[in-house]
Amino acid sequence: MSDPHYEPPVNPIPPVVLALFLVMAAVEGYFGLGRAGLIGGPEAIGWRNLAIQDYAVNGELFDLMLETGRWPPEHVMRLVTYLFVSGSFTQAAFAGAMLLALGKLVGEVFSPLATAAVFLVSGISGALAYGLVLDNTGWLFGAFPGVYGLIGAFTYLLWLKLGELGTNQLRAFTMIGFLMGIQLLFGLLFGGTRDWVADVGGFGAGFLMSFVISPGGWSRLRDRMRQR
Repeated sequence: MSDPHYEPPVNPIPPVVLALFLVMAAVEGYFGLGRAGLIGGPEAIGWRNLAIQDYAVNGELFDLMLETGRWPPEHVMRLVTYLFVSGSFTQAAFAGAMLLALGKLVGEVFSPLATAAVFLVSGISGALAYGLVLDNTGWLFGAFPGVYGLIGAFTYLLWLKLGELGTNQLRAFTMIGFLMGIQLLFGLLFGGTRDWVADVGGFGAGFLMSFVISPGGWSRLRDRMRQR
């Protein structure tokens, strides 16, 4: 491994992405141990529901804060903490796998700080979109809005690459179009929530942020503005 020409068979996950994943895994492991009766006693079965009530985003609570103009820190923090509380093991597993895959692609180009910012700021933007656009009392939880932000950043990278190649840059949006189509299909067939609003908000934030925080992004944006 000390050989300078050595290349590992699997490219390592960027540490910042791995750290985000480990936080999600630790929370899910905590719920799993409680559900299995290994820690916490009988009341541990309800830990997931309690965590959702304490750390997830609630539409009614968000509307109340808007109306009163009061933003208690313990509720404002929900705009971030909801990303690490999943509604089920299945949701956590899918979100975690996508975080590792998309985070690796983005993290190999973006700086660690920029990669973390994409995930967290996109999650905040998704929660704000959920609270502002929808008039409901439902709960928002899980990492998908942040993951969609990484999809937005990856879409930006594809968009740049296609532009350099002189091909149709709209092809960069194939992934998000496919994912939203799948969500719509599942919603029509099996019913579902309107969490897709938060996902779209996260995607948009991740894509737009990349114009500034990607390597050379600010200089590129400034040059385009000068040309206009």
